[in-house]
Amino acid sequence: MFKRLQSSLHFRNIPHEHGTGILDVSDLTVHYDGTTALDCISFSLTVGERVAVVGPNGAGKSTLFKVVAGVLPASRGIVNVFGHGPVGHICIAYVPQRSQVDWRFPANVADVVMMGRTGKIGLFRWPGGKDWNIVRESLELVGMANLSKRQIGELSGGQQQRVFTAQALAQEADLILMDEPLTGLDAPSQEAIFQLLDELQARKVTVMIATHDLHLAAERFDRVMLLNRKLLGFGPPAEIILPERLVAAYGGHIQVIQTPEGETMLLEECCHDGEVLEGSKVA
Repeated sequence: MFKRLQSSLHFRNIPHEHGTGILDVSDLTVHYDGTTALDCISFSLTVGERVAVVGPNGAGKSTLFKVVAGVLPASRGIVNVFGHGPVGHICIAYVPQRSQVDWRFPANVADVVMMGRTGKIGLFRWPGGKDWNIVRESLELVGMANLSKRQIGELSGGQQQRVFTAQALAQEADLILMDEPLTGLDAPSQEAIFQLLDELQARKVTVMIATHDLHLAAERFDRVMLLNRKLLGFGPPAEIILPERLVAAYGGHIQVIQTPEGETMLLEECCHDGEVLEGSKVA
């Protein structure tokens, strides 16, 4: 996965157009394998905001991230990053799901983070002292400097996620796309990720995160994007995480229960392997 992701991106130092948004998507449609993965999606992001992308499995969350990152082509529509198409930007960092990574790849933590410098260095040049300093500073920021020589496959899920965040920091990205980084992490590991996200926001880095946790989406993000192939809502959490919107997105997998404390929504969703996820609860 590490080699494939790096080789699939042809980095260029694309200039940013003055006065353009960090990400503008208009009528984005993606077809593959005879199905429509995304249908006429339009939205814009502002610099420094933190966006949760929620929706059922198969809703197109990963597809959206891959198109924005320039890994997957759009069938129709426009995707602009600072006024230019998505392919080749060194300012976009894409962090895939951990399940998509081959953890047997023989690379230590520092080498994985250094992969984030590829766009700055060039594919056929060796990293210099400045590059290693940036790698070291990125690892220190995520609390992983003491494990820099450890093999990436030997780390816990939370540690692996922090390493990928360090890779994005080393890339000096303006836009970071994180595909389900919180899945499978315990509460302390999730909190560590959010501390890093707070640091990124302080640095004016824009972050989009795909998540199944509606409670965290409601509590910890500036805006929420509700997606199920079509864009069903995009705005402040209080305007998006509502029973009628969630029923439209998740169908029968949403149960709305009246409790003495108020209305509660329970989400039950099946994973790709058929295992039922524990319900997310949003009061």
